[in-house]
Amino acid sequence: MEGEGDHPGQPGGAAPGLAERQAQLVATLTSGAPVPDGFDPRLIETARVALLRKRAGEVAKSWPALAASHGLRWHRAFAAWASGRPTQGSFRDGWDLARSLTLRPDAAEELAAREAAYVYDGSAPPRPRRLPALRRGDGSVIIQVAGRVRILRR
Repeated sequence: MEGEGDHPGQPGGAAPGLAERQAQLVATLTSGAPVPDGFDPRLIETARVALLRKRAGEVAKSWPALAASHGLRWHRAFAAWASGRPTQGSFRDGWDLARSLTLRPDAAEELAAREAAYVYDGSAPPRPRRLPALRRGDGSVIIQVAGRVRILRR
C-alpha cells in the first residue's frame, strides 16, 4: 500500500529528480553553487550564511588560537575563505585555512604543534605521526615523541 505523499512507480515514493534537486541544494548551501530553480535566493543566502557561521564556530573549537588571532573578525574571515569550499571537517578546514595565511605567533605555534603531531598532505585526512617530529613555531620548538607533544619556549 502506498502512503500519503508517495509517487506511484518511483522506488521509495521519491518524486522524479528529487535526489538531483537535493544535491543541487546542498551544493548551493555548502560550496557556493548557483541557487536551483524554484528556491528563494534570499532565503538560501540566509541559510548559507548561517551554515558558514556554524562551521566557523566548529573550526574555532578545533583551532582556538587561529580563531582568537582574528578576534571579532573571525566569522567574517572564515566565511570569506570557506564560502566556495565544501567542508572537510572542522579539523581539516582549520588546518587548510591556517596554511593559507600569514599567522600570528600563537596561531603559528598551534599549527606547528599540529604538524608535529599529525601527518597531513592537504588531500588525505590527517593521521597521527608514528615517528618523532620536530617543528619550529614563532619563538618556540615543538617536539613530538611517542604521541606526546611538548612545546619549548625561548
